Amino acid sequence: MARKQGPEHTLERLIFFSDAVFAIAITLLIIEIHVPELPRGLSDAAYLQALANLTPNFVGFMVSFWVIGMFWMGHHRLFGLAARQGPSIVGWNLFLLGSIAFMPFSTAFLSAHTGDRVPTIFYCLSLLLTALLNVRVGRIVTSPPMIDESVSAEHIAYVRARGLSVALGAALALVMAFIIPGISQAALISIPLWRFLLTRWIGRGAKPGARAKGSAG
Repeated sequence: MARKQGPEHTLERLIFFSDAVFAIAITLLIIEIHVPELPRGLSDAAYLQALANLTPNFVGFMVSFWVIGMFWMGHHRLFGLAARQGPSIVGWNLFLLGSIAFMPFSTAFLSAHTGDRVPTIFYCLSLLLTALLNVRVGRIVTSPPMIDESVSAEHIAYVRARGLSVALGAALALVMAFIIPGISQAALISIPLWRFLLTRWIGRGAKPGARAKGSAG
């Protein structure tokens, strides 16, 4: 059987590698939560207290699992619109994957110092950087020569608005990190609102029905 070559093959390799990095990063989140070292024979209350002490770590895990998962879903949806690989996507996608791979560290740092200003700002900065890199990758994928010609301009505008809404939510979280570090991550709830406002602003209040081949999900 002939070996698969050409731009479609290189695009598949890029997607497979990206999926692997997302999977590893999301797995490392739980590895950063260490089992408490406790002597045998403790009371039930002592075990429960040890688990309770890990609450910030569990919260950090759940938030970052959701964040990385959302980035992966966006990446999956975005590359479903691509028909071929572009000349500059490899480098920018690698920068994005680097920021994703860094997230377990920033999560662990925040979880160890919950509510403190510097760790919270550090986490929100890394999140904002990831979101901005995601916007850049999205711009490249939804532009020639990568984008499938069958994708409508309306759908491209909607996909770009989704990426920008994440960046705006991360920026709001960063602002709140300076003011009220303890609840800054709650600002991520504003992402759907930003998406709604952006789609209204560009005159696309509803999600367009046009999709590229293979972009389901």
